[in-house]
Amino acid sequence: MSIDVGAFLQASVPFVNTLGITFDHVGDAKAVARLADRPDLHNHVGGPHAGALFTLAETASGAVLVSVFGDQLTRATALAKTSTIRYAKLAKGDVTAEARLVGSRDEVVTALDAGERPEFDIEVDITRADGAVVTQMTITWTLRPLRLRPPTPEAPHA
Repeated sequence: MSIDVGAFLQASVPFVNTLGITFDHVGDAKAVARLADRPDLHNHVGGPHAGALFTLAETASGAVLVSVFGDQLTRATALAKTSTIRYAKLAKGDVTAEARLVGSRDEVVTALDAGERPEFDIEVDITRADGAVVTQMTITWTLRPLRLRPPTPEAPHA
């Protein structure tokens, strides 16, 4: 069964809607998300606030994660472990985040199958309308295996 990951994130993460993040594409270990230019999201120089850019990038990376590892989320919890961000140029106007998985899904699932807590990176470039990269971010995610409780003994029969 396939789900619309963008719609899922918009429905399950209220902050995505607060910022008005939309999705152009999610699939093939990639995602493209957009943030429209809105004065209420501006910083002191008239572009999107750094926090809005961070959230756009993290949201795009989350879309990649769900599209690639959604079938594993019944047995593991996805958690962002670290993020590094570099603001390269002034962002003005609408911005687009392009996220992509670094590495192999198979390696991550194999580690999870072995009972490990795999880590993997998703890289994101944020561009403005002229194509200039304004921000780059790498999010290191982990899949924490769910700990199942051992079965409880049945209550003695009376």
